[in-house]
Amino acid sequence: MPDFDKDDYLTGMDDADKLAGNPPAGSDAAQAPAGGAAPAAAAGADGDAAKTDDGAAKAGAANAGAAAKADDSAAAGAAKADDSAADTNADGSLTPLGQAKKEAADYLEALQRERAEFVNYRNRMVKEQERYRQHGIIDVLTALLPALDDIDRIREHDDMSDSFKAVAAKIDKAFDKFGVEKFGEKGEAFDPTKHEAVLHKPDNSVTVETVDTVVEAGYRIGDRVIRAARVVVAAPAPDAQ
Repeated sequence: MPDFDKDDYLTGMDDADKLAGNPPAGSDAAQAPAGGAAPAAAAGADGDAAKTDDGAAKAGAANAGAAAKADDSAAAGAAKADDSAADTNADGSLTPLGQAKKEAADYLEALQRERAEFVNYRNRMVKEQERYRQHGIIDVLTALLPALDDIDRIREHDDMSDSFKAVAAKIDKAFDKFGVEKFGEKGEAFDPTKHEAVLHKPDNSVTVETVDTVVEAGYRIGDRVIRAARVVVAAPAPDAQ
């Protein structure tokens, strides 16, 4: 029988070590110091403490800002109180400085009121001037309407000489300059707001009331009709409707 060797028998008995709760030889757990978990826990505690310190610092800064604003408001109120005290005597009457300040405030208020009234007056005068201007143009146009109607009739019959055409063109250009617009054309739809029908005649070729002949042209300035166009209206025949 071979001799019993105790060292050979104990070689490779890691299972016994595991059962005993000891890490195998050479492993990281076996080499790590026994206090390895404590530094990690300490590091986490330090981080929480740092966050707490940051929050406290921010809260302190906010409180300091609020306190500074409160101090500024208090200082401003105190300054106003000091000014009021400096403007009045012990019996409540105004000092010369307080009287001067009051007069300055009264003058400023009066000036602002006068300025507002002047602006309103200026705007009103601008509107009045424009209205008077339009009235003047209307008066001149109304006085010239018969002559303008004669010029249109001459144009329609082609009896106008070249020199007379030049004069008529100048008159039209002058009225255009002042915003006068002539309207009323044959073939356009009849509109009672700008056309005055002097005659209606039935016409089977139309489906709506249409301007057939312009007797006298209409004139307007902007949206204001100075004279409606006087026209002959072609109306649909009763049997055609």
